[in-house]
Amino acid sequence: SGNIGTEIVAKAPPDGYTLLEPAFAHAVNPFLYAKLPFDAVKDFAPILLFASIANVLVVHPSIPARSVKELIAFAKTRPGELTLGSAGNGTASHLAGELLNLMGGIKTTHVPYKGLVPAHTEIIGGQLSMLFDGIVTGMPAVKAGRLRALGVTTVKRWQGAPDIPTMAESGLAGFEVNSWYGLLAPAGTPRDIILRLNSEVSRALREPDARERLYSIGAEPMDNTPEEFAAYIA
Repeated sequence: SGNIGTEIVAKAPPDGYTLLEPAFAHAVNPFLYAKLPFDAVKDFAPILLFASIANVLVVHPSIPARSVKELIAFAKTRPGELTLGSAGNGTASHLAGELLNLMGGIKTTHVPYKGLVPAHTEIIGGQLSMLFDGIVTGMPAVKAGRLRALGVTTVKRWQGAPDIPTMAESGLAGFEVNSWYGLLAPAGTPRDIILRLNSEVSRALREPDARERLYSIGAEPMDNTPEEFAAYIA
């Protein structure tokens, strides 16, 4: 879950040459592990959050629901019967499902896989009822009619499929479980180095080819200050 690399960077010299590319797990692992060999906040100097990736809630066509509200209503009549696939315990797809259970007042059976690809394959084959799939892996199957998309997990709609509502728009106000990526340096890294790295990476992310590449994998380029990224992690 990234903890080995994170510990290495936490103990690296704060000179700007050893950086960490944290993801969703960085802010989640302190709540999943009894003890970590680093402090996810105090041991790092945020540089910037550079990409956010939406997940999409998809169901197999055998599930009659055509909206999140209909899915919740359907699940309430069958507690524990619907299977919820994920990329593994503690992943964004797993925790998004648990949040749906909590906010929707439903109970599903979690089925963890070793990554999203096998889970995606299983739901297309009808072995799973629902999955918070990757936006890029999930949408081709949705367009082909092999899966049905009910909602995206980001605050705003994904530009690649603007007709799919967000989970928040679908009646679950405050629902947000997006995969994200950023850059951290060891705590104590000089301020001028942090600002230089923030400026250079932000400049690179404004390049058309970089933005196009990120959009092609379902990622939205971000532009923010070290302070804004620190607040986001917190």
